[in-house]
Amino acid sequence: MRYLTAGETHGPQLTAIIEGFPSNVTIDIDAVNFQLARRQKGHGRGRRMQIEKDTARIVGGVRHGKTTGAPIAIVVENNDWKNWTKIMGIEPVEEEEAKRRVNRPRPGHADLNGGLKYNQRDLRNILERSSARETTVRVAIGGVAREFLKEFGIKVAGQVLRIGDVEANRTEMPIDELIAVTEDSPVRVTDKDAEARMIAAIDAAKEAGDTLGGIVEVVIEGVPIGLGSHVQWDRKLDGRIAQAVLSIQAFKGVEFGIGFDAAKVPGSKVHDEIVYEEGSFRRVTNRAGGFEGGMTTGAPIVVRAVMKPISTLYKPLQSVDIDTKEAFTAQVERSDTCAVPAAGVIMENVIAWEVANAFLDKFGGDSLEEIRRNYEGYLQQVKEY
Repeated sequence: MRYLTAGETHGPQLTAIIEGFPSNVTIDIDAVNFQLARRQKGHGRGRRMQIEKDTARIVGGVRHGKTTGAPIAIVVENNDWKNWTKIMGIEPVEEEEAKRRVNRPRPGHADLNGGLKYNQRDLRNILERSSARETTVRVAIGGVAREFLKEFGIKVAGQVLRIGDVEANRTEMPIDELIAVTEDSPVRVTDKDAEARMIAAIDAAKEAGDTLGGIVEVVIEGVPIGLGSHVQWDRKLDGRIAQAVLSIQAFKGVEFGIGFDAAKVPGSKVHDEIVYEEGSFRRVTNRAGGFEGGMTTGAPIVVRAVMKPISTLYKPLQSVDIDTKEAFTAQVERSDTCAVPAAGVIMENVIAWEVANAFLDKFGGDSLEEIRRNYEGYLQQVKEY
């Protein structure tokens, strides 16, 4: 499978096309839109979330609730477009209107690099596409992928582990309970004491005109042994997941299982011992986070990633005017104080896509029924090994 997205943060809509999705998969559009609603939640979000009520519309590839095998087209309209029709319209504008351009790049954003690379004198042509608003439609894509994974009992959940200098206790509760508990938390944690301190830290950062980043964790349960492959670098599923996570705006690092802590301890405390019980192989622990040799082990996939503080500050940093080359404080676009809880939702959905894609790579087929036959045959093969 593959997908492409198009659209700008203040344009009329965001668009995605998914190609290669199998037929006869039931798509619950309410479940897809639930993922979009989750992305908009979280303490520390900005005014844009009060304007947009993101809703995905599927305009191709699904008929009477099921996929047809044709490309799936998804549209998410931007409600704020009505306030930007002149600035973001496709028609030529008068000279006076053209003066309303962005000429002061913001530190931490793609503005200056993109302007230099694409030879754009109006940096709005860069910031509109590089904005994290693009993740809205990627969450919708992940929502569609989750509908496929659901057919095979694969579940995805996430929790926030850190915001700023406040760390939450990591919880290993059953996945359905984890989903329910974090959904009720404004910062997506299971630790109520940390929740209160995180909210206070976000409020203090907002008052100071500053922003906060953090760490999020995603867990995927029900994944069979053998997704991904060791035979080529680009077929290693943990590598594909890492690339997908780092493609999320503002994400700067990713780890699996015990991750960077593996550098602190001897190998005896890093690797997962193997046992054979009740007719199957399993690992006694899951320090590797569900992967060995780029392939799933059958244990839950455990991925953590760090999101930097959002780059747009209401007390902006110094920048340089691209016209005069003089120092100025950077221009301010509407932004969040902290988007870590929402970023966790985005991370869940980009990983869901990668797992679904690897599942199809492994089991093939153009219809759900064919994939299920291949899957069940493989499970029998593994059982008889």
